Amino acid sequence: MALSRVCWARTALWGSAATPGPYVTRRLQLVRSGLAWGGPRSSNLHLSPKADVKSLLSYVVTKTKAINGKYHRFLSRHFPRFYILYTTFMKGLQMLWADAKKARRIKANMWKHNIKFHQLSYREMEHLRQFRRNITKCVFLGIISIPPFANYLVFLLMYLFPRQLLIQHFWTPKQQIDFLDIYHALRKQSHPEILCYLEKIIPLISDVGLRWHMTELCTKVQRGTHPAIHDILALRECFSNHPLGMDQLRAFQMKALSRAMLLTPYLPSLLLRHRLKSHTTVIHQLDKALVKLGIAQLTAQEVKSACYLRGLNSTHIAEERCRTWLGEWLQISCSLKGRRYVNGWMFLRCTGNLAKHLSTCNPKDSKSRFGKKVH
Repeated sequence: MALSRVCWARTALWGSAATPGPYVTRRLQLVRSGLAWGGPRSSNLHLSPKADVKSLLSYVVTKTKAINGKYHRFLSRHFPRFYILYTTFMKGLQMLWADAKKARRIKANMWKHNIKFHQLSYREMEHLRQFRRNITKCVFLGIISIPPFANYLVFLLMYLFPRQLLIQHFWTPKQQIDFLDIYHALRKQSHPEILCYLEKIIPLISDVGLRWHMTELCTKVQRGTHPAIHDILALRECFSNHPLGMDQLRAFQMKALSRAMLLTPYLPSLLLRHRLKSHTTVIHQLDKALVKLGIAQLTAQEVKSACYLRGLNSTHIAEERCRTWLGEWLQISCSLKGRRYVNGWMFLRCTGNLAKHLSTCNPKDSKSRFGKKVH
């Protein structure tokens, strides 16, 4: 046996004419290929590590989208009500995240170029104002969910009280209409109280002409007639000092004004006064920026949001009528300056506003009545 092995080895080395067996032939081929090419290689070694990672990520993303699509179809088919809430919540998170990134860019631009809030464009000012209100409510939810297992209770409260605890991003389309109507009904309840106070202070106005104008204006509002622009501007002098100056208002009067502006009235008098001043100042700055931009540049949703912020329940009013009302508002707003604006804006907001007249209209015929009352 040893002799046969030696013979086979000599044959392989010296190229003997003897024909080796198939096993030896295969071994020789493997040895020669190894000497020539340095051993076998994997077919995937030509790809770089980055390409492998990208292909893996694309595969994971594709599979995730497919699974997510199946999950959405399963929810929509078997749990339609929960699916609406789920999709609304996910879209709300996306919109809130987009708002946060936009607010960050605006803030960074303000710090970089040393720009003040009132120097921003209308859309940037409005975005920051709304984002501050939204993030305040979100921070409140985050604080009450800090204790252990409190997050489950918070989710239950969010489901039971979406109007009080959630921002508009997480409202369904139907909830947005219903909740805006509820909020307008709440602020409308304070209008009679404010109007009654204005009637009581009429004898305290020293100027006879202003006293007569105030009487006429209160009478028009009580009859449901929207006063003309010159009727309101004629009373701008009444809000510089006693009895309608901001510093002369009492606590119950400031609480009524706060409710009319959808601000919390459950604060000390000092904080109520400060918040009323800051709120009206921001609205005045928005009005000035909106005049520069032009009402025609606003979209339909932006027009309705601007009208609602200023006291008009625009959810049931045509877009063109909202633009007309907003144009009249800006005419009055830009004619008031300084302290007169801060106090006169509240008077305009709560008495000379079309919202008080339109609150008595049905959604179906609000458009026709609006057209008759606008001068």
